[in-house]
Amino acid sequence: MSTIRIGVIGFGWMGQAHSRGCRRAPSYFLDRDYEPELVVVSDTVAARRDDAVRSFGFQRAVTDWHEVIDAPDVDVVFVTAPNMLHVEMVEAAAAAGKNVFCEKPVGGTPRQTVVAERAARHAGIITGVGYNYRWAPLVQYAKELIDTGALGTITNYYGRFFSMYGSDPLGLLSWRFLVEQAGHGVSTDILSHSVDLGHYLVGGISKVLGTGETFIKQRPLPTGGGTHYDRGKPGDPTGEVTNEDYIGMMCVFENGARGTFEACRSMVGPESQNSFEVYGTKGSVAWNFEKMNELRVYIAAEHKHTGFTTVYGGDRFPPHGNFVPGSANSIGFEDLICIEDHEFLQSLAAGRQHTPGFTDALRYVSVQDAVLRSWESGHWEDVHSLKED
Repeated sequence: MSTIRIGVIGFGWMGQAHSRGCRRAPSYFLDRDYEPELVVVSDTVAARRDDAVRSFGFQRAVTDWHEVIDAPDVDVVFVTAPNMLHVEMVEAAAAAGKNVFCEKPVGGTPRQTVVAERAARHAGIITGVGYNYRWAPLVQYAKELIDTGALGTITNYYGRFFSMYGSDPLGLLSWRFLVEQAGHGVSTDILSHSVDLGHYLVGGISKVLGTGETFIKQRPLPTGGGTHYDRGKPGDPTGEVTNEDYIGMMCVFENGARGTFEACRSMVGPESQNSFEVYGTKGSVAWNFEKMNELRVYIAAEHKHTGFTTVYGGDRFPPHGNFVPGSANSIGFEDLICIEDHEFLQSLAAGRQHTPGFTDALRYVSVQDAVLRSWESGHWEDVHSLKED
């Protein structure tokens, strides 16, 4: 069994989630081929560094992220820092020969992701990227239904990620709303999850017609820090939002299916509605992360003219049963992170390139690039791979 020595850069929400995921995985996956060891974490906040050692079991915590990459006792680096720092960190890890798991987005812009993917590929390291929704057991079951032909030929796909995190006009103008600090808006942030699910379930996308909008154009300026969840007051000084709140696109998949995708951070109502609907000649499936332990299934041979059947998550859909037995006993978001981390660590132990990895991130930003071009041109645009030799 391989011992995999882990370093984490950035100990905010996702850094903590992946640290918990790696630490929890051995108790849920008894037949694993690895033993995780939490070695070192970097963060600029002293309290987080203290918590990493005291509560999470890291051997040490440092301020400078370079120390994580340069550490001789680290095999893999988890990059969970702010978006626009990812590429520099990935390039440094690749140069040091360290394997990398990077939270999405790998780059805040398509170009940055291209640079990161090229550096990792040339270094020959194993990469992973945080498209964690793939690992929901009922998403895996939907994939099985599609791949086995139970839905027939896929003709239509609708994917969306609607969230309210930017719906408050008094939400502070944090880095997330600034193109120079976050990269693009929802096309970088949450559309990537939606399109990745489309890629995973149906396949590649050949051309797109896109549009976008920034609905909340001014936000209160932060004073002394603050996140996009913090609020200013009426009358506070404001600044300009420089990336988009909304992206919508029609598309043609490489297999001929037609699709529609939307992502928005400023609408009121949906809290975390990452969802898809897949329609085929023999049936269809629909899933919504807000009800992640339910899958709506319609198989014409079984249910013709009777409507959808709700299938509940349970131990018949691996690895749901690793976390809780029976049926309709729910698992949650951080269980998906744990599954994701386990699968990545298994890939490391086997010495094989992981999926989803930087190749999948590059595949997405090639679509993103076409969407942004289409928004500007007002016309259909072909999707071209941005891969550089």
